[in-house]
Amino acid sequence: MPESKFKLGQRRHPPKLDAISSEWQFTTMKRPNHVVALPDYRLEISYPDGMAGVIDLSDSVGKGVFAPLQDEAFFKTVHVGKFGQIAWSEDIEICSDAAYLEIAGKRELLHA
Repeated sequence: MPESKFKLGQRRHPPKLDAISSEWQFTTMKRPNHVVALPDYRLEISYPDGMAGVIDLSDSVGKGVFAPLQDEAFFKTVHVGKFGQIAWSEDIEICSDAAYLEIAGKRELLHA
């Protein structure tokens, strides 16, 4: 039987991954420092590390929990929430990490 590199009781840590390369860093949440609503249900988002871009929510607006976002005045109330999420209310928000990945072109990593 091959000898293990890990000793009993030693924690195994998953590898740190980097969103700028082909992998993602899960150690800290990517919190935006700016978010603004654009026409056609798009959001312009920027992050402190310089990542910035536009995500299109038009395919989600009007469906399920995002139904209230059809009201353009409400859609324009988007803001960075107290926990770093992209939010419209306490009930309607999107994950800032997922938005970061989409902007970075890493959409294929967005799965459960």
